[in-house]
Amino acid sequence: MRKLTVIFIVLIALLQYPLWLGKGSWSRVWQYSQQIEAHEKRNDYYRQRNETLRAEVRDLKQGQSAVEERARSELGMIKQDEVFYQVMQRKNPNPAAPASVITATPPKEAVMPASPVSEAPATASD
Repeated sequence: MRKLTVIFIVLIALLQYPLWLGKGSWSRVWQYSQQIEAHEKRNDYYRQRNETLRAEVRDLKQGQSAVEERARSELGMIKQDEVFYQVMQRKNPNPAAPASVITATPPKEAVMPASPVSEAPATASD
């Protein structure tokens, strides 16, 4: 009877080995599920970023307003007959003095053309 108990215990231990320590063990399944969750979060982030970039490309292809907005914000360009105001913050230890300075001189080289830019003719390589 004692031999039979030992044999059953050994058989149960052999059957339990893959569950706890083998290739498909609980710890590996948990690690893989954690990796899957991390990849899904990263994929969601990239999916949202790609959608934002697609919308931006669509806006740039369709209208002049998106291009104009980019030129204004990134390149500091202005239209003809516009006045550019730049508010500069100063670190001022004296609270009685004004904290900002306003300049109103438009830069000469940053004037956007009034008419839309015509497209260049297509070449054979396009």
